[in-house]
Amino acid sequence: MRSATEALPDNPDLLKAMLLAERAESERLRQIIKELQRHRFGRRAESLPEEQLQLGLEEVEQVEAAGGAESEAKVPAERQQRAARRRANRGALPAHLPRIEALVDIASKICPGCSGSLHRIGEDVAERLDIVPAQFRVLVVRRPKYACRTCEDVVMQAPAPARLIEGGLPTEATVAQVLVSKYADHLPLYRQAQIYARQGVNLDRSTLADWVGRAAFLLRPVYERLLDRLRASSKLFADETTAPVLDPGRGRTKTGQLFAYARDDRAWGGTDPPIVAYVYAPDRKAVRPLAHLAGFRGALQVDGYAGYKVLAERGQVQLAFCWSHVRRHFYELAQGGLAPIAAEALTRIAALYRIEGGIRGRSAEERRAVRQQRTLPLVEEFQPWLRQKLSLISQKTKLAEAIRYALSRWPGLCLFLEDGRIEIDNNVVERSIRPLALTRKNALFAGSDGGAEHWAVIASLIETCKLLGVEPHGYIADVISRTVNRHPQARIDELMPWEYPVTPQLQVVA
Repeated sequence: MRSATEALPDNPDLLKAMLLAERAESERLRQIIKELQRHRFGRRAESLPEEQLQLGLEEVEQVEAAGGAESEAKVPAERQQRAARRRANRGALPAHLPRIEALVDIASKICPGCSGSLHRIGEDVAERLDIVPAQFRVLVVRRPKYACRTCEDVVMQAPAPARLIEGGLPTEATVAQVLVSKYADHLPLYRQAQIYARQGVNLDRSTLADWVGRAAFLLRPVYERLLDRLRASSKLFADETTAPVLDPGRGRTKTGQLFAYARDDRAWGGTDPPIVAYVYAPDRKAVRPLAHLAGFRGALQVDGYAGYKVLAERGQVQLAFCWSHVRRHFYELAQGGLAPIAAEALTRIAALYRIEGGIRGRSAEERRAVRQQRTLPLVEEFQPWLRQKLSLISQKTKLAEAIRYALSRWPGLCLFLEDGRIEIDNNVVERSIRPLALTRKNALFAGSDGGAEHWAVIASLIETCKLLGVEPHGYIADVISRTVNRHPQARIDELMPWEYPVTPQLQVVA
C-alpha cells in the first residue's frame, strides 16, 4: 500500500499548483460556511433596519418613563416641572377628531371671604387623546311594504341594497377590515377570528376566508386595470419572492413565486402615479415575466435573475441592473473578516450613492448631467480596477464570483448614467416585497394557488394605496361598494387608488 508521501507528484511546479488550488478551495468553503452562519444566525440586513432600531429605543424609553414616574411620585415639584415641559413641547391634537367636552367646575359659586357671588373670569382648557376600542355594531335595514286599498294585488317596496354576499352578514366596511388586517397588518384569519371572539362575535375562520375570496373576485377587474397601467409605462422595476403554497397531494408545501412590478417616478419628478402590482406564478420560469409584461416597452430595472434576459433578447426592454445587489456580494465578504479588496469595492460604490443622494428629486435631465460629470469617471475607473483584482486572485473564491457578477452585468449597471429616469438600484421594488415577507412569515403559506392569486390581487391594491398615501380601508370599502352597485366597466379608471384623496399628513402631537 502506497503512503501519502509516495502519492504526491515529484514535479515541484505541479505540487505548488495543487497546494494553491487546495488553499483556494478551502478559502471558498470557509467563506460559504461564514455566509451560511450569517444567514442562519446573523443579521441579514446590510444596514440597521429602522424597525429594529425603534424596538431598541422603545425599551430605553420605557425604562426612562418608569424612572421619571418614580421620581415624580417622590418629589411633587418635579412632577409639576415635567408636566409644564410636556405642555410646552406638545403639539395640538388633530382638528378633525371629535371633541367630547367635560366640565370640571367648583362645588359652590359663593365667595368664601364675603359670601358674595363669584363671576367667571376665564378658564383653562386641556385636551387629552382618548380612544374607543374597535367594536362591532349591527346595521338594521328596514324596507316597508305598501299596498293599495283599492287595488288589492298592488304591493310596493324599495329594492334591497346590493350586497357583496347576498344574504350574508358583513357590510363592505367589515370585509375591508378583514382584508386590510390580513394583507396590510399581516394578521392571519385565524388570529382575526380570535380577536373578534373576544368581543363576543364568533366568526369561523372559513367564513372569513369566504369573504376574502369573494372580495378578491370582485376586485380583480381593478387589479387587471392596474397591471394594464403598469405595462403602459416606459420604465419599471421588477423583483420576485417565494410564496409557499399548500400542496395537499404531497402533504406539504410547494414553492410558488410572487413577482412584483413597480413604477415610482417621484425621484426624478415624474407625473405618473406610483404603482406596485404582484402576480402569482407556480414557478420561476422565464416565460412568467414574458407573460406578465406582454406589451411593455422601455427600461426594466431588475436584479440578477436570468429570466428577464429573454425580454432583452427579444428587443422589448433594456435591462438596468442593480448596484445594491453588486454591493451586497462585497458586503458579505467584508463582514466575514479581513477582505481589503471587498472593503475597497464598498468604498467605491458608496461614492456613487453619495452622488445619487444629492440629486434625488431633481429632473431627469439634471440627474443625467450630474451623473455624466461626476459619476461616469468613478464608474470608468471601477471596471478596470475590478478586472485587475480578478487577475490577481484565485478564480474559485467567493471574491472572484462577486467581481464576475459585477463585470458580467456591466452594461446594465451603467445604463443609469445615460438616462436620468433610471435609478442606481432596485430598492423601490425591494421595499414593496417586504410586506409580502411579513405576511408570509405570519401566515406561513397560502392554502392553494387560488389563495396565492387572491394574495396578489388584494396586496397590489393595498400596497399601491400605501405608496400614494391613500387610506386603504376606506379605499377598499368604497371600491367594493361601488362595484357591488354595478359601477360601469367603462369608468373603471375612477376606481384606481390615485383617484382617491390622500390621507393628510398629521403633525406629531406628543
